[in-house]
Amino acid sequence: MYLRPVRILAILLGLILGFATAASSAADDPAALIKALGTANFEQAEAIIADLGKTGDTRIVPALEAFAAGDLYVRKSDSQVFIAKAAGSGFTLIDPVTGASAGEAPKSAITKIKINNSLRRAISSAQGGLTLLSPDKVVRLQAADSVLKSPSAENLELLEAALAKETDRAVKLRMEQARAVSLLSSDRPVDQKRAAIATLQSLGGRDAIGILMTAAPTLDPALKGDLDAAIKKIEGTLALWDAAQNIWYGLSLGSVLLLAAIGLSITFGVMGIINMAHGEMVMLGAYSTFVVQEIIRTKFPGAFDYSLAIALPVAFVVTGAAGLIIERGVIRFLYGRPLETLLATWGVSLVLQQLVRSIFGPTNREVGNPSWMSGSFPLGGMQVTWNRMWIVLFSLTIFLGLLLLMKRSFFGLMMRAVTQNRRMASSMGIRTPWVDAFTFALGSGIAGIAGVALSQIDNVSPNLGQSYIIDSFMVVVFGGVGNLWGTLVGALTLGVLNKFLEPWVGAVLGKILVLVLIILFIQKRPRGLFALKGRAIEA
Repeated sequence: MYLRPVRILAILLGLILGFATAASSAADDPAALIKALGTANFEQAEAIIADLGKTGDTRIVPALEAFAAGDLYVRKSDSQVFIAKAAGSGFTLIDPVTGASAGEAPKSAITKIKINNSLRRAISSAQGGLTLLSPDKVVRLQAADSVLKSPSAENLELLEAALAKETDRAVKLRMEQARAVSLLSSDRPVDQKRAAIATLQSLGGRDAIGILMTAAPTLDPALKGDLDAAIKKIEGTLALWDAAQNIWYGLSLGSVLLLAAIGLSITFGVMGIINMAHGEMVMLGAYSTFVVQEIIRTKFPGAFDYSLAIALPVAFVVTGAAGLIIERGVIRFLYGRPLETLLATWGVSLVLQQLVRSIFGPTNREVGNPSWMSGSFPLGGMQVTWNRMWIVLFSLTIFLGLLLLMKRSFFGLMMRAVTQNRRMASSMGIRTPWVDAFTFALGSGIAGIAGVALSQIDNVSPNLGQSYIIDSFMVVVFGGVGNLWGTLVGALTLGVLNKFLEPWVGAVLGKILVLVLIILFIQKRPRGLFALKGRAIEA
């Protein structure tokens, strides 16, 4: 008589355990979960996606991708869910778990399962969790990145399981960062969250600040000090990298100014000529590059990566010849009259600009980047573009080559003799008119080479040279007329100074301030940073 209640209780307990086991089995069955998506609302679908992520079954990744792309459909007759692809007037059905073909269906027989942005984030998180255990290193890294961008406490157990098995250092580091991000939104103990904040601090970057600030309202008040300290440390590091980025931008701008000014420094120092047509030599070099690339595009397209190597000697010869013609035809009649040479070369610059407009038109011309000058690479917390990197190296190479020419060649010896004392050099048998002519041709040729480099970072147009002529004169005057080392230091200094002033006062006012500073500097040192020595110069 007393056993009956016990038996009833046992039967009820068995039923409860049976239902629980069945529910657990359904929750672990990806096919049943995917089928449930067909009748679920948005909130229920989000919970189902979380359960799908917990299964660890990578076979359902295509189904999640199809859901995110809007290709998951439910069949009206039996509520079965399929991946559907358009085929003529109907759809081809694919089993979402096995990937097997399930026949075809007309449009009227199936309905698209709706999706919103919240579901897309949940899908992204689930996909990341499911592929964390992939045998492919690249897939695991992409999965960790996905979890890092869409953190969820649901992925913690999968992440920790994947971390325990991970052997690749780079992937493990990314998984640890993803775990830290997911841990902040979980109900784990405070000590674990404090360690997660430290991990995110080591991650650094603006993304880490965004994650920490998003998590701040939900964190324990005891973690506020750790959170604020981590954000402050990351901001300090970012400020240092921003300064480094500005220095790099300044050095790359300085290298451009060095290329544009180095030829002017030679002609100005040796001949005392204020050459307002120097910018047009840069422009002719850029158009030489355009012509070379057009010929290669039409005749030898496979050699495009070598176009700049071909354009360099072409630009040097073209602009060097133009400089020689200008010196022999105009400038040699105006030595000793600086204002007249200024006006004459300004007139020459206008003629050259109009000549280029007549031949090539007034619009910008496209000059392409070879593959080895395209793209960028990360350097710590900043990005370095390959074209700027190559231009910096190229400008330093030109500088060193010109320095060797000036110091180690017979022509360089004659140039330095004429610079220091023209009358004495002439009396020693040096033909100063021809030194002047070939010096002007050399300066113009180097300007043409500068145009080849500038064509990779600036618009090739008839006005290209005008953008650099004033800055080039400032570099030459600031560094010291005729001194190559002064030109190098002046160009890099003005480049860095410009880039640090621009964020505070703007590009135009920044240039005005630089000009004012140079004027004040010249009042104290009229010969610039590195003044040339010589009796004629001293006199």
